[in-house]
Amino acid sequence: MRYGDFMDNSLSYPIGRFAFDETTAAANRQSAIDAIAGLPAALETVLAGLDEQQVDTPYRPDGWTVRQLVHHIADSHMNAYMRFRLALTEQEPSIKGYDEKAWAELADSRSMPVTVSVQLLSALHARWAALLAAMQPEDFTRTLVHPVNGKGTLERYTALYAWHGTHHVAHIQRLRDRTGW
Repeated sequence: MRYGDFMDNSLSYPIGRFAFDETTAAANRQSAIDAIAGLPAALETVLAGLDEQQVDTPYRPDGWTVRQLVHHIADSHMNAYMRFRLALTEQEPSIKGYDEKAWAELADSRSMPVTVSVQLLSALHARWAALLAAMQPEDFTRTLVHPVNGKGTLERYTALYAWHGTHHVAHIQRLRDRTGW
Protein backbone atom coordinates (compact mmCIF):
# COMPACT_ATOMS: atom_id res chain seq x y z
CA MET A 1 0.00 0.00 0.00
CA ARG A 2 1.35 3.41 -0.96
CA TYR A 3 1.26 6.31 1.51
CA GLY A 4 -1.19 8.23 -0.69
CA ASP A 5 -3.57 5.28 -0.73
CA PHE A 6 -3.58 5.18 3.06
CA MET A 7 -4.22 8.91 3.31
CA ASP A 8 -7.10 8.77 0.84
CA ASN A 9 -8.65 5.81 2.66
CA SER A 10 -8.24 7.65 5.96
CA LEU A 11 -10.07 10.65 4.54
CA SER A 12 -12.75 8.51 2.90
CA TYR A 13 -13.27 6.12 5.82
CA PRO A 14 -12.17 7.94 8.98
CA ILE A 15 -13.72 5.29 11.26
CA GLY A 16 -13.05 2.39 8.88
CA ARG A 17 -15.34 0.66 6.44
CA PHE A 18 -18.64 -0.75 7.65
CA ALA A 19 -18.29 -4.25 9.04
CA PHE A 20 -21.16 -6.37 10.31
CA ASP A 21 -20.93 -9.44 12.49
CA GLU A 22 -24.27 -11.20 12.80
CA THR A 23 -23.02 -13.14 15.84
CA THR A 24 -22.50 -9.99 17.94
CA ALA A 25 -25.18 -7.78 16.41
CA ALA A 26 -27.88 -8.36 19.04
CA ALA A 27 -25.42 -7.56 21.82
CA ASN A 28 -24.47 -4.32 20.03
CA ARG A 29 -28.03 -3.37 19.06
CA GLN A 30 -28.64 -0.84 21.84
CA SER A 31 -25.43 1.04 21.10
CA ALA A 32 -26.47 1.21 17.44
CA ILE A 33 -29.90 2.56 18.42
CA ASP A 34 -28.20 5.08 20.72
CA ALA A 35 -25.95 6.20 17.87
CA ILE A 36 -28.98 6.72 15.62
CA ALA A 37 -30.80 8.64 18.36
CA GLY A 38 -27.73 10.77 19.07
CA LEU A 39 -26.80 11.67 15.50
CA PRO A 40 -28.62 15.04 15.35
CA ALA A 41 -26.89 16.27 18.51
CA ALA A 42 -23.53 15.01 17.23
CA LEU A 43 -24.08 16.92 13.98
CA GLU A 44 -25.04 20.10 15.83
CA THR A 45 -21.85 19.83 17.87
CA VAL A 46 -19.51 19.20 14.94
CA LEU A 47 -21.13 22.00 12.88
CA ALA A 48 -21.12 24.57 15.70
CA GLY A 49 -19.36 27.77 14.76
CA LEU A 50 -18.78 26.96 11.08
CA ASP A 51 -19.42 29.86 8.72
CA GLU A 52 -20.87 29.61 5.20
CA GLN A 53 -17.45 29.45 3.54
CA GLN A 54 -16.43 26.60 5.82
CA VAL A 55 -19.71 24.75 5.21
CA ASP A 56 -19.00 25.03 1.47
CA THR A 57 -15.57 23.41 1.87
CA PRO A 58 -15.13 19.82 0.66
CA TYR A 59 -14.46 17.46 3.56
CA ARG A 60 -11.72 15.80 1.45
CA PRO A 61 -10.20 16.38 -2.01
CA ASP A 62 -12.81 15.55 -4.67
CA GLY A 63 -15.41 15.04 -1.93
CA TRP A 64 -18.70 16.72 -1.22
CA THR A 65 -18.85 19.96 0.69
CA VAL A 66 -19.87 19.84 4.33
CA ARG A 67 -23.24 21.27 3.19
CA GLN A 68 -23.76 18.47 0.66
CA LEU A 69 -22.65 15.91 3.22
CA VAL A 70 -25.20 17.06 5.82
CA HIS A 71 -27.99 17.07 3.25
CA HIS A 72 -26.85 13.62 2.06
CA ILE A 73 -27.23 12.27 5.60
CA ALA A 74 -30.82 13.57 5.67
CA ASP A 75 -31.57 12.08 2.24
CA SER A 76 -30.07 8.73 3.19
CA HIS A 77 -31.71 8.48 6.59
CA MET A 78 -35.15 9.50 5.28
CA ASN A 79 -34.89 6.62 2.82
CA ALA A 80 -33.67 4.30 5.57
CA TYR A 81 -36.54 5.16 7.92
CA MET A 82 -39.07 4.43 5.18
CA ARG A 83 -37.30 1.17 4.37
CA PHE A 84 -37.60 0.08 8.01
CA ARG A 85 -41.30 0.85 8.00
CA LEU A 86 -41.76 -1.14 4.78
CA ALA A 87 -39.83 -4.10 6.18
CA LEU A 88 -41.93 -4.06 9.34
CA THR A 89 -45.25 -3.97 7.49
CA GLU A 90 -44.60 -6.00 4.35
CA GLN A 91 -43.10 -9.41 3.70
CA GLU A 92 -39.55 -8.93 2.39
CA PRO A 93 -40.21 -5.77 0.37
CA SER A 94 -38.03 -4.82 -2.57
CA ILE A 95 -36.95 -1.26 -1.99
CA LYS A 96 -35.96 1.40 -4.49
CA GLY A 97 -32.41 2.67 -4.57
CA TYR A 98 -31.44 6.22 -5.47
CA ASP A 99 -28.44 7.97 -6.99
CA GLU A 100 -26.94 9.64 -3.93
CA LYS A 101 -24.29 11.46 -5.99
CA ALA A 102 -26.94 12.97 -8.27
CA TRP A 103 -29.06 13.94 -5.24
CA ALA A 104 -26.03 15.71 -3.71
CA GLU A 105 -25.75 17.83 -6.87
CA LEU A 106 -29.36 19.06 -6.75
CA ALA A 107 -29.86 22.76 -5.98
CA ASP A 108 -31.20 22.26 -2.45
CA SER A 109 -28.19 20.14 -1.48
CA ARG A 110 -25.84 22.83 -2.75
CA SER A 111 -27.61 25.85 -1.27
CA MET A 112 -29.94 25.16 1.66
CA PRO A 113 -28.64 25.94 5.14
CA VAL A 114 -27.37 22.85 6.95
CA THR A 115 -29.66 23.71 9.86
CA VAL A 116 -32.65 22.67 7.74
CA SER A 117 -31.37 19.11 7.44
CA VAL A 118 -30.20 19.02 11.07
CA GLN A 119 -33.74 20.00 12.15
CA LEU A 120 -35.21 17.40 9.80
CA LEU A 121 -32.86 14.76 11.23
CA SER A 122 -33.81 15.73 14.79
CA ALA A 123 -37.46 14.94 14.13
CA LEU A 124 -36.74 11.94 11.91
CA HIS A 125 -34.32 10.35 14.36
CA ALA A 126 -36.70 10.88 17.27
CA ARG A 127 -39.29 8.83 15.36
CA TRP A 128 -36.76 6.28 14.12
CA ALA A 129 -35.23 5.74 17.57
CA ALA A 130 -38.71 5.30 19.05
CA LEU A 131 -39.55 2.76 16.34
CA LEU A 132 -36.30 0.87 16.94
CA ALA A 133 -36.80 0.87 20.72
CA ALA A 134 -40.29 -0.58 20.32
CA MET A 135 -39.18 -3.39 18.00
CA GLN A 136 -39.09 -6.92 19.36
CA PRO A 137 -35.94 -9.03 18.86
CA GLU A 138 -37.63 -11.02 16.09
CA ASP A 139 -38.42 -7.77 14.23
CA PHE A 140 -34.69 -7.27 13.66
CA THR A 141 -34.65 -10.51 11.64
CA ARG A 142 -37.14 -9.12 9.12
CA THR A 143 -35.61 -8.55 5.71
CA LEU A 144 -35.80 -6.22 2.77
CA VAL A 145 -34.29 -6.55 -0.68
CA HIS A 146 -32.02 -3.77 -1.90
CA PRO A 147 -31.57 -3.55 -5.70
CA VAL A 148 -27.75 -3.53 -5.40
CA ASN A 149 -26.95 -5.05 -2.00
CA GLY A 150 -29.52 -7.85 -2.07
CA LYS A 151 -31.36 -9.19 0.96
CA GLY A 152 -30.51 -7.77 4.38
CA THR A 153 -31.96 -7.88 7.88
CA LEU A 154 -33.10 -4.90 9.89
CA GLU A 155 -30.38 -5.90 12.35
CA ARG A 156 -27.77 -5.26 9.68
CA TYR A 157 -29.41 -2.02 8.58
CA THR A 158 -29.59 -0.75 12.16
CA ALA A 159 -25.83 -1.26 12.47
CA LEU A 160 -25.22 0.20 9.02
CA TYR A 161 -27.06 3.45 9.67
CA ALA A 162 -25.48 3.84 13.11
CA TRP A 163 -22.11 3.54 11.34
CA HIS A 164 -23.22 5.83 8.50
CA GLY A 165 -24.04 8.78 10.74
CA THR A 166 -20.88 8.35 12.84
CA HIS A 167 -18.82 7.99 9.64
CA HIS A 168 -20.02 11.32 8.25
CA VAL A 169 -19.71 13.21 11.55
CA ALA A 170 -16.10 11.96 11.59
CA HIS A 171 -15.59 13.39 8.08
CA ILE A 172 -16.55 16.83 9.34
CA GLN A 173 -14.51 16.48 12.53
CA ARG A 174 -11.43 15.39 10.58
CA LEU A 175 -11.82 18.42 8.30
CA ARG A 176 -12.05 20.68 11.36
CA ASP A 177 -8.99 19.03 12.87
CA ARG A 178 -6.95 19.40 9.65
CA THR A 179 -7.90 23.05 9.14
CA GLY A 180 -7.84 24.15 12.77
CA TRP A 181 -11.49 25.25 12.74
